[in-house]
Amino acid sequence: MVRARHFDERALALQRRGWMPGYPPFKGQEGSQVGAAHALAGDDWLFPTYRSNAMQLARGVPASDLLLFRRGRAEFHSDHDHNVFPQAVPIASQIPHAVGAGMAMSYTDSGQASLAYFGDGATSEGDFHQGMNFAGVFDAPVVFFCENNNWAISLPRERQTASDSIAAKADAYGFEGVQVDGNDPLAVYETVTDALAGARDGTPILVESLTYRQGAHTTSDDPDRYRPEEEDLPAWRTADPVDRYADYLHDQGVIDAGFVEECFDAAADEIDDAVETAEAAGAPAVDELFDHVYAERTPRIDDQKAWLESWLETHDPQEMEF
Repeated sequence: MVRARHFDERALALQRRGWMPGYPPFKGQEGSQVGAAHALAGDDWLFPTYRSNAMQLARGVPASDLLLFRRGRAEFHSDHDHNVFPQAVPIASQIPHAVGAGMAMSYTDSGQASLAYFGDGATSEGDFHQGMNFAGVFDAPVVFFCENNNWAISLPRERQTASDSIAAKADAYGFEGVQVDGNDPLAVYETVTDALAGARDGTPILVESLTYRQGAHTTSDDPDRYRPEEEDLPAWRTADPVDRYADYLHDQGVIDAGFVEECFDAAADEIDDAVETAEAAGAPAVDELFDHVYAERTPRIDDQKAWLESWLETHDPQEMEF
């Protein structure tokens, strides 16, 4: 959780000085993401979205890969094998992918499960409902992990759905929905572990992790314009998960007073190295932008590539102002 917190703070600072074009902060959601990531078995698959960097770090994806992705490089720049699908930036598009993969796992009796991570705003997209319906009908081994941070960009949860909860939506598709305190990593870990066990037996489940986004939706967002200073939420919902968990471990005699500081120092060194690795990679080649759109390039993609190559002959992107 400390590694994730430091990554988020450093990434935000890097974006503010123009190091990358945009960034979606997740401060306040570390307990939810890290707890869920550790519940996954090694051969399970994670289907993330753009705010899931803490999950990917906990899953073993190098921090440098996540930073390079934000600078326009291929998502998995280094060689690693952690069963993590590429981040989905379009809202909810990863949910049908997770269900399709789960159905394939079921057909092959692999014993694996997939976890689809998404925010509360994704539950208003058709992909969410289609994925839930397929999973219920075909008993796909899928855990739908909805991280409800109470705000879908500027839209509060009560304007997102009239349901009593997001978890309740699972009833319509023939399986269970549960809620968990998303700022308690142990509770999330236990809940998702049980959910994955049930999914492997052919019973999909929707887990609604109740947490809170402390910062902006993205670096192009100003939450002060729509989010009231005092929200009508319980204290546990808005509590800082890193501080809360550190206090708990200290009270239990698991860590001493200097442990968290040592963790932050180690995390700072890790992210320093990740930034150096990302900067050493340089700018991506033009071909990377076009070669992986389709299995084979189409005439239209070839035309676009030719236009960009011609434009680059007379322009230097490094000297452009945005």
